[in-house]
Amino acid sequence: MMHVKELLNQASAYNPSAVLQKVLRSGNVKVALNLLGPAIRGLVLHGGRSATSEMQANHKAHFDWTYQRTQPEMARLYEIAKSSQWNATTDLDWSIDVDPFDPRRELFPEQLSPLPSIPAYRKLDERSQQIQRHALLAWMLSQFLHGEQGALFAACQVTEAVHWVDGKLYGSTQVVDEGRHVEVFYRYLNDKLGKLYTVNDNLFTLIDALMTDGRWDLKFLGMQIMVEGLALAAFGTLRQTSREPLLRELLKYVITDEARHVHYGVLSLRDFYHQLPEPDRREREDWAFEVAVLMRNRFLAHEFYDEFYAHAMTRKQWDELILSSAYMQNFRKTMFRRLVPNLKRIGLLTDRVRPHYAALGLLEWENERAAPEITATDLIRDSDTPVGLN
Repeated sequence: MMHVKELLNQASAYNPSAVLQKVLRSGNVKVALNLLGPAIRGLVLHGGRSATSEMQANHKAHFDWTYQRTQPEMARLYEIAKSSQWNATTDLDWSIDVDPFDPRRELFPEQLSPLPSIPAYRKLDERSQQIQRHALLAWMLSQFLHGEQGALFAACQVTEAVHWVDGKLYGSTQVVDEGRHVEVFYRYLNDKLGKLYTVNDNLFTLIDALMTDGRWDLKFLGMQIMVEGLALAAFGTLRQTSREPLLRELLKYVITDEARHVHYGVLSLRDFYHQLPEPDRREREDWAFEVAVLMRNRFLAHEFYDEFYAHAMTRKQWDELILSSAYMQNFRKTMFRRLVPNLKRIGLLTDRVRPHYAALGLLEWENERAAPEITATDLIRDSDTPVGLN
């Protein structure tokens, strides 16, 4: 793995001080330096645009030779996971014809997308608009796929690193879940949509940060709480939006798995963070906020912009249009509905950091139920409710 000095040398042409500012929103220099390497590799060097990437995994594997089962709540979650396994090959009807131009089963209904906010889109003929809605869904599902590959690798790491046998047993089921999610999203993108986008720079930066940090709790915080929590809300919103039956059924199965994964993260961190020394807990608070901003920026669809609109407007103009669209405002706020209560439950939403989240308009969700109080049935029911824009 490259040292920070080498990374700064490579990125010198890109003004590394500007890169540092991207990961210094909380003012915590230690957190910024921790995220600087991943930020340069992701946001500056665009490491995710290569066909493959290598990341140095820095963590300790923890063995427990006594095999004592000391976590009854986690043991119950393990039993639920064992009985909830599904087969992507046989449990989904892959014979369904996915036609991006069929108005009866729209992949991504226009009125529920950010595209009508773009003047150049409104001037297109109907066929061109359908092509762009198809591409935007492919972009979104591509980022889900890349996130699931990151989750697969992170699940392997946390299974090794977690200190409780019950946690290792449950972790083994998540490895299987994540492998299945990679399988099913790739098959849908390849077989049904025929289009795959590269990983978004912000998502690549986060995966890099998780893979290369040796602290087991940050892997849990980043993947189980942040990535999985936001994905859970994103899957639910997309399921509300799309009228395509195969995608809706696929997402129902994935949501059921993801609900367990976030629950696992809360169980693993809630006691640990409440007893952590104050300086270490503050670092986790600021790290979580920096990651929240990275994830918030993940859905600006810059890869879609590069393909369809880079010739027509600047990236700044694009960002302003997307951020102001009713769909994106609703989508991004709803994503954090599943994140903020969990941060509060594990002790990382203190009075010290609340102003940061308030500035992003995210505190309205803090009194929602956390993962242990929400069942997969609740989440599926919510995703069956037609989406409305604020």
